[in-house]
Amino acid sequence: MFLVAWALAGLGAVIGSIFGNAAGKPGLLAGAVVGGILGVGAAVAALTKLQWLSPGDRRGAFVGGICGFAVAAPIAVANLHTPVTPVLICGLAGVGLLLGVGVARGWRRSS
Repeated sequence: MFLVAWALAGLGAVIGSIFGNAAGKPGLLAGAVVGGILGVGAAVAALTKLQWLSPGDRRGAFVGGICGFAVAAPIAVANLHTPVTPVLICGLAGVGLLLGVGVARGWRRSS
């Protein structure tokens, strides 16, 4: 789950930044953020389709993945001069996805 979220969030950010580049630097950054969020959504959908993620965990996984990506995005932007850091930092989307699932399961148990 971690690797799927990492790969798809990173791929979404790259594709989004390519499309957003036509609008200049602000468009590049906005495209990367939107693409990353769509990548997290694609990861959640793929994981659910593969039955690696239960349908009850989708919301927690999506919110957690977006939170992880939100932490990763400013770090990646600040380190664009290094090729490795932006790639590695997208792993925070995977960490966030896993944490989101854990938190959602904890909330369901306490209800």
